[in-house]
Amino acid sequence: MNAPTASVDRGRVLAWALWDWGSAAYHAVILTFVFSVYLTDTVGDGSPAAGAALGYAMGAAGLVIALLAPVIGQRADASGRRKLSTAVWTACTIATMAGLFAVRDDPGYLWPGLVLLALGSVVAELAQVSYNAMLAQVSTRATIGRVSGFGWAMGYVGGIVLLLVVYYGFVAGGGPTGGLAGVPREDGLNVRVVALVAAGWFLVFALPLLLRVPEAPAADRPARLGVVGAYRALAADLAALYRADRHTVYFLGASALFRDGLAAIFTVGSVLAVGVYGIGAGDVLLFGVAANVVAAAGAVAGGRLEDRVGPKRVIVGSLLGMIAAAAVLLVVSGPLMFWVFGLALVLFVGPAQSSSRTFLARLAPPGREGQLFGLYATTGRAVSFLAPSLFGLFVSLFGAQRAGIVGVVLVLVAGLLALWPVRPPSPIGEGAATR
Repeated sequence: MNAPTASVDRGRVLAWALWDWGSAAYHAVILTFVFSVYLTDTVGDGSPAAGAALGYAMGAAGLVIALLAPVIGQRADASGRRKLSTAVWTACTIATMAGLFAVRDDPGYLWPGLVLLALGSVVAELAQVSYNAMLAQVSTRATIGRVSGFGWAMGYVGGIVLLLVVYYGFVAGGGPTGGLAGVPREDGLNVRVVALVAAGWFLVFALPLLLRVPEAPAADRPARLGVVGAYRALAADLAALYRADRHTVYFLGASALFRDGLAAIFTVGSVLAVGVYGIGAGDVLLFGVAANVVAAAGAVAGGRLEDRVGPKRVIVGSLLGMIAAAAVLLVVSGPLMFWVFGLALVLFVGPAQSSSRTFLARLAPPGREGQLFGLYATTGRAVSFLAPSLFGLFVSLFGAQRAGIVGVVLVLVAGLLALWPVRPPSPIGEGAATR
């Protein structure tokens, strides 16, 4: 994979994208595939109460993020220290990851582990707010799509590499020790060591951004406000944004819907793979690796296409592709069909995610990127319950896990319909979008 070659500093682009590569240590390993499973199935003995507790913890984390993200973005813009803000929240994320090493295989450690997991989710998302705002510092208007796509792809590939490292190094096998490293499984030690490995991984790959990418220029910074003042400014900015640029507000709402559907695809995918399509428990991880490869390729291809046709067309095409693949999955059965159409579905996830980010970056006024990406995080969290809830509702109504796909598809369709009338950013070279 090659970094973008247009008129940008390729060293800075690579340094920026390596943060995405490193952050996969939290999102792919800690939150999705390894440590959350360890907490619910091992520490919590696989009880329904442990699963419910995980939901409560992550729901609380989502609420905190929704409340804090706009303020954090505004303060980073005002101080002109987006890189410093990214560094601080990244360090906090790494600290929570390392702290998970203390979570032993004992039910008494369930809630301490969940608190650390939820806290990590909060600070990782706040780091992402400032990191996303730095996109404008490492790209030009003509290259922002491919730079964003390159960053998303680096995140996917970083997740693939680290998942393979921790699985074969510390988790695989059925004896008293885990993986090639031979770490004892007793007291969950092999999984706890994975938390330390993931923390070190994020630290190493976050450093290039901090060393290579400069802070934003000092011009046109908004005044720095206190917490109360930031919320007042947020309310005023939302009202002003709606009056002056309703399509940006419309996009925030539409993207909140379809991004919730995108997240749900990964959240429920492994459940469906095992429970509906007969994928073996060990093969789920292999499918996850393949899915990340395909999504990364889609992100790169979508980023290059976006610089030609614009982000809206890429997002619309991606949503249509996902809806079609999900519709096929409703009626087919067996592992082969899941591999074929499941990978077809995730092929479109990467372009939708990347172009959603650049859609907003193209609309953001200079110096306000952090605040607008704070709103982006807030609106995304505001409906983060929707797709998982509809998935559960349709499973309950029809008594079959397959029916839950309908709930996710409905959210994707709602996002597509909400996006359809949104005016896209102006073509490259014509300045700001027409309001």
